[in-house]
Amino acid sequence: MNTDLGNYRKSYEKQELLEAFIGDNPMELFQKWFYEVDQNFDVEEANAMTVSTIGLDGFPKSRVVLLKKYTYEGFIFYTNYNSEKGKAIVANPNVCISFFWPSAERQIIIKGKAEKISENLSDGYFESRPRGSQLGALVSHQSEVVKDRSELENQLKALEKAYEGKTIERPKHWGGFIVKPVEMEFWQGRPNRLHDRIRFQLQEDYNWKIDRLAP
Repeated sequence: MNTDLGNYRKSYEKQELLEAFIGDNPMELFQKWFYEVDQNFDVEEANAMTVSTIGLDGFPKSRVVLLKKYTYEGFIFYTNYNSEKGKAIVANPNVCISFFWPSAERQIIIKGKAEKISENLSDGYFESRPRGSQLGALVSHQSEVVKDRSELENQLKALEKAYEGKTIERPKHWGGFIVKPVEMEFWQGRPNRLHDRIRFQLQEDYNWKIDRLAP
C-alpha cells in the first residue's frame, strides 16, 4: 500500500489570534472560544476532546472523551477508574488534552496534571445521567476483553431486571478526573501556514507567562 496525501491542502483564512484580545487568563480565553465554536460553527460535539496518557506499557495513547465541566481550576471528564486510561492516569498524572474544531480552524492543546474529583461530585454527576448510561457503567468492565457483543447485552438485560424500580448507585470504580492545566496553547489557522500560536505557561506565583510561538 502506498497512498500519497501530499495534495491534501487547505487555506486557513477565517480568523486571527492577536495578543491585544487574549487577556491574561487562558481559562477565560478557553471559555470565549468554546462559546463561539458551540454557538456559531457547525460542530456536533464541541466538548469532544482528546485525552493522551502514558500507559503502563510505556506507550502514549490518545482517545476522545467528552468534557463535562470546566472551571478556573481545570477540566472535568468521567470514566471507569479501572479502565486503561484510568490506571494510566493514577500511575502517571501528567496528561495532555486537546480540542480541534476544524470548522473554526482552531485547536487548543493543554498539558496538565489529572486527579480524581471528590466522591460527592462524582455521585452528583452519576445521578444526572440517563438510567441506561448508569446501567452501562455497571455492565462495562472497561478495557477488558469480552467474548462478543451479546455477552454485554445479556448482562445489561439482567441488570435492567435486577434494578427495576430501584435507585442505581454509582459504582466506586467509576468517577471523574479533573485536569489542572500547567500549559495551554491556542492555535488559530492563518493563510500561508503562518498560523497564530499563543502559549500560556503557569508560573510559581500562579500567574501565566504568555508567549507567541512560531508556526
